[in-house]
Amino acid sequence: MSDLPLPNFDVDLSGQVALVTGTSSGLGNRFARVLAAAGADVALCARRADRLDALADELRASGVRCAPIPLDVTDAEACIAAVGRAEDELGPLSILVNNAGIPDAAYAAKMPLDLVDRVLDTNLRGPWVLSCELARRLIARKAPGRIVNISSMGAHSYTGGGAALYSVTKAAVERMTETLSVEWARFHINVNAIAPGAFASEMMDGMLERVGDISQAFPRKRLGDPAQLDSTLLYLVSPSSELVTGTVIKVDDGQTGR
Repeated sequence: MSDLPLPNFDVDLSGQVALVTGTSSGLGNRFARVLAAAGADVALCARRADRLDALADELRASGVRCAPIPLDVTDAEACIAAVGRAEDELGPLSILVNNAGIPDAAYAAKMPLDLVDRVLDTNLRGPWVLSCELARRLIARKAPGRIVNISSMGAHSYTGGGAALYSVTKAAVERMTETLSVEWARFHINVNAIAPGAFASEMMDGMLERVGDISQAFPRKRLGDPAQLDSTLLYLVSPSSELVTGTVIKVDDGQTGR
């Protein structure tokens, strides 16, 4: 019989340091708050420095140790530097949430090359660079770590209405999750992904303005609330998921066919 407690479930992140990208709005903002509420110190990364500072002020007022770090994830050198700065200010990182992402909302044959580059660099290259930089540091310290990549149900379903490249990048993020999990398992670095469906966010607001209320076509006629991702995120970064790596958890309320 196992000598682990019943139930073996723990989401206490006290003493851990997390870096979250895309924290200036939407899911990333929520993720930073959730990790802080669970006890982690948090490096807040995004392009909009004013919003980072506002979030940092709010978290510090509640007793949270955090560091606002302006970051454009399309800049590989800046990604590497951000990991170093986060560790300088908060201590060794153990958690990375690759949340920053952009949609393309365009047909493939009509996309200008600069948009192609931005989507690829933001959604795939940036998370790759950040993951590898954290892994190098964890391996050197012989320390365990958790990486959570934010994918999308768009990786699994595309209806031809635009955003083909977005779908491709999210599918690649999931394959990146699987391959890096195998390569780094022996170092006790767990790599997993969350594939949300349609959730209320700043990005979703822009889509709804273009195409109307898509929620009425869903079985439950609603968008997800970002709070409904809290438990999935905490599970994947906490001691509770020690044996879970290389996994993509779909959270979409049955919006998308299987």
